Amino acid sequence: MLGDSDSQSQEQSCSQKTRCIRLRLGLILSLCLIAPVTLATGRVSAHVKYVTPGGDPVAVAEFLGRALTDPFNLILLAGGGLFGIVAATLYLQIRPFRRDLAVFRQTMGEYRDLLSWLLRLSVGLPLVGAGFSGYFFSPAVTIGPPVFVRLFGVTTGFLLLFGFGTRLMAFVSLVGYTGGLILEPTLLLAFEYVPALTAIALLGGGRPSADQVVARLAAKDTVYSRIDPFYRAVAVPFVERVSGYTWLVPIVIRVGLGISFMYLGVTQKIMNPGDAAAVVAKYNLTAVVPVSPELWIIGAGVTEMAVGAVLFFGAFTRTASAVSFILFTTTLFGLPDDPVLAHISLFGLASALLITGGGRWSIDALLGGAGDPQSAVDPEATETPADPSAAD
Repeated sequence: MLGDSDSQSQEQSCSQKTRCIRLRLGLILSLCLIAPVTLATGRVSAHVKYVTPGGDPVAVAEFLGRALTDPFNLILLAGGGLFGIVAATLYLQIRPFRRDLAVFRQTMGEYRDLLSWLLRLSVGLPLVGAGFSGYFFSPAVTIGPPVFVRLFGVTTGFLLLFGFGTRLMAFVSLVGYTGGLILEPTLLLAFEYVPALTAIALLGGGRPSADQVVARLAAKDTVYSRIDPFYRAVAVPFVERVSGYTWLVPIVIRVGLGISFMYLGVTQKIMNPGDAAAVVAKYNLTAVVPVSPELWIIGAGVTEMAVGAVLFFGAFTRTASAVSFILFTTTLFGLPDDPVLAHISLFGLASALLITGGGRWSIDALLGGAGDPQSAVDPEATETPADPSAAD
């Protein structure tokens, strides 16, 4: 009996030591994954056109040739990529935070009923700001009559914030954005509005919203319900049709945010080295991390593209969203003249993915379902149930 007891205590002691080792390795790997990304982009992750009037034109081929023929730059770029792959592989093998992540996902899941409200705030506030400031979605775009631009931004933004006619306002805003994009391709700088507005159109006003209040009044035996011809004839049937597609929300958000990141990494950094170099010089970023301006630009561009690809395919979705949130926050405090309102929508989308995870059709769901139920993203849990009382 004594021998069995000693054996059990030794096994427990070994098990505890193994857990401690895994936890320490996991912390080290997590910091190693996040820290280089934050340092690599940090304060240069903003939209270049928002913080500088531009720099001297630089030929892309000449810039890339000069940067990529430097052995030091090549070693750092290749080493950083290899390190990220190895660290991610080791993390998947160790998985030291299974219980922590399960609790985190469960906690985030409790906020799903507020997802629509979060997205409405994330889009409504910058639209109102754009209206009062006189630009159309993006600070880099001013098109059309100023009175129309102001009225459009303020009206759609306030109605989205208030949650009145939410799906209609989301559709109107999408149409406005599409029309503006045809006239001014620079509007792609604000592409994050597309997934945000699409998600709002799928979810509706949610709660708290004016739509919910009006729908409750129309659903009960009230005086208003007797004079409202819209609720039962249009709103309820529409919600019943759309409710079957709300599982697409996390996919729409992560794919849209991923495209936005990749686009900015390519067009604002790699393919626009002159303006990007002006940002590096303006904020003396080479003093923050002592590398050449070329490496700053390429590192920022490649990192943004990598984060975008990770989000697009739904790998480490919540981690990538957290990293994005850190990058936006670093930009907010690091660039004093960066238009904060223009980035609120990005903050909102990253926060939404912390709640929903990658959803279906993601690498997270594939990896979780293949071998580790604790780390799986539950596709069903990301759905927002249809609530006729929340109809528009």
